[in-house]
Amino acid sequence: MAFKPKSAAETKARDLGLALARIAEGEGTPASIGIDRLRQASPRLTPLAIGQMVRKERETVEATLAERGLSLIDYADQGPGRGMEFTIDTAS
Repeated sequence: MAFKPKSAAETKARDLGLALARIAEGEGTPASIGIDRLRQASPRLTPLAIGQMVRKERETVEATLAERGLSLIDYADQGPGRGMEFTIDTAS
């Protein structure tokens, strides 16, 4: 099977998944992770990019978390300027 390079969106979605996993592993699960905490962990991820990654590349984010034994339980987006929150827990 031929190598298929990852798109920029897939790479950013993986970065998002890894940042969520690092925070959840550090804080313990279940973890509620807000946008401010996520931006501290990975400043490259802007709120706009985070929202797009969850909407368009959610499978990649969830697969990245699953590799670490975690799962995305909930994602809430209150809209621009109101915040986002992820709930991460151990995979069942």
